[in-house]
Amino acid sequence: MRVIAGTAKKRRLKSPGNLPVRPTADRVKEALFNILNLRVPGCSFADLYAGTGGVGIEALSRGAGKVLFAEKDPRVARLLAENIKLTGLNNKAEIVHCDVDLALRRVAQRCEKYDIIFADPPYRQGLAATMLNTLARYPVWQVDVLIVLETDSNEELPEDTGVFVLWRREKYGDTALSFYQPV
Repeated sequence: MRVIAGTAKKRRLKSPGNLPVRPTADRVKEALFNILNLRVPGCSFADLYAGTGGVGIEALSRGAGKVLFAEKDPRVARLLAENIKLTGLNNKAEIVHCDVDLALRRVAQRCEKYDIIFADPPYRQGLAATMLNTLARYPVWQVDVLIVLETDSNEELPEDTGVFVLWRREKYGDTALSFYQPV
């Protein structure tokens, strides 16, 4: 696991070892940021189900203005904090140690809004589709938000939720990235 581009380019991140996480593969992360491209510099970015933080750290390295990391497992959150510190980008990072629903509720109470929301929930548990409904409940996104869900490539997601519509879907082996925008 490494940072691919930006100010922390080539920095190695600590691996999860025996922790219950599945980091986003470097090739998937690189493809994601090739698609996000000019949206990242200066943006507010949320990395939900952050795990080791590879995606959010990549966003910081590429110039995101701030990144919210939501991770409920305390052991994984400690590793995440170590990885952020390794890059020297901790002044633009916020880690919340709670489940995603509570994290979004807290963010909504603070009236914060995000330009890009990335979520990588555990595979094959139906959490990705639920994530879209959760985001619809909390006004934590800008009107031109881009929501990216990382899932198993066989997981079916709705094309239109009434609030968000599927803009693009890309498959990389057994992983898929689904991009949603507001209707």
